[in-house]
Amino acid sequence: MEEVFEFAKEHMEKSIEVLKKDLNTLRTGKVSIHVLDGVKVEYYGAPTPLNQVANVNAVDATTIVVSPWDKSIINDIERAIQEANVGANPNNDGDVIKLYFPPMTEEERKKQAKKAKEFAEKAKIAIRNIRRDANDDIKKMFKDKEITEDDQKRGLEKVQEITDAYVAKVDEIVNKKIDDVMKV
Repeated sequence: MEEVFEFAKEHMEKSIEVLKKDLNTLRTGKVSIHVLDGVKVEYYGAPTPLNQVANVNAVDATTIVVSPWDKSIINDIERAIQEANVGANPNNDGDVIKLYFPPMTEEERKKQAKKAKEFAEKAKIAIRNIRRDANDDIKKMFKDKEITEDDQKRGLEKVQEITDAYVAKVDEIVNKKIDDVMKV
């Protein structure tokens, strides 16, 4: 049964990592280079992550500068950023692309908070699915007479404890992000 618990913990931890990655794409009061994480640039016929074809830096609270390593693809990068709709129009000066993000309005902050809650719900669903799989494994062990009925009961309780702990972790992470987003 320990294997079942470890498997569940490992996969729930991965759900937390995915949640953190998703939350990094949300904009808070200070602009983050992670808002460009989902941008893919057509490079030699293959969609390539932006950070693999250019340096991406946040120079201040509202500006990101993208410096392509190969100047010939600067227009492709500009197009990819426009299509990604990250909340700022790219300004191409031939050498670098600058993104000026306006200060967030109350409405934008609420939208970002709503997105954070959607990411949280997705993570909780993933965690509950892992719980279901772990419970199924424990029930199968009981059915195959590998464990006693008491062991099954303890195992199911332990899986629920693990699940509750990870759901609480999701809430904690998301609430912290929402606080960051709503802070002016």
